[in-house]
Amino acid sequence: MTTYAQIQKKIALLQRQADSLRDKEVAGVIDRIKVAISHYGLTAQQLGFGGSGAGPKAARGTRKSTATGTRYSDGAGGDWSGRGPRPRWLREALAAGRSLEDFRVSGAAANTAPPARKAARAQRRPSTVIYRDDAGHSWTGRGPQPRWLKEALAQGKTLSELAG
Repeated sequence: MTTYAQIQKKIALLQRQADSLRDKEVAGVIDRIKVAISHYGLTAQQLGFGGSGAGPKAARGTRKSTATGTRYSDGAGGDWSGRGPRPRWLREALAAGRSLEDFRVSGAAANTAPPARKAARAQRRPSTVIYRDDAGHSWTGRGPQPRWLKEALAQGKTLSELAG
């Protein structure tokens, strides 16, 4: 029979093993984070650290998150996606004689690729008319059935009669 002391020893051993594994995982996560910070040139302020005593709520309010990402940055936390009105920090810098290219983030393309939904729409095959009636109505078979088709079916016609 196992005693309380033996179970406690097993628990201590398992806890040491768990702590060791956690330390290894944390080291790997930290390495990946450092690579990402280096790759994207992130600042402590962009990550929600530092600044004017800003806590998590303040950092959330100052962060600019857009679908297009940051294209222009002043390196002090001011960033702009290139869409919408120019922020004050950028207008003031441009008025002082600096150029827009001075603030371009490395790797930010001047033109963005078309949104994915437009590309998917372009790849979809065109609709072809499958069903017609004598009055010139047509339906591709996609989407809900139109009223003329429902009425024709209610009058006893079949889809095979309307095909063509």
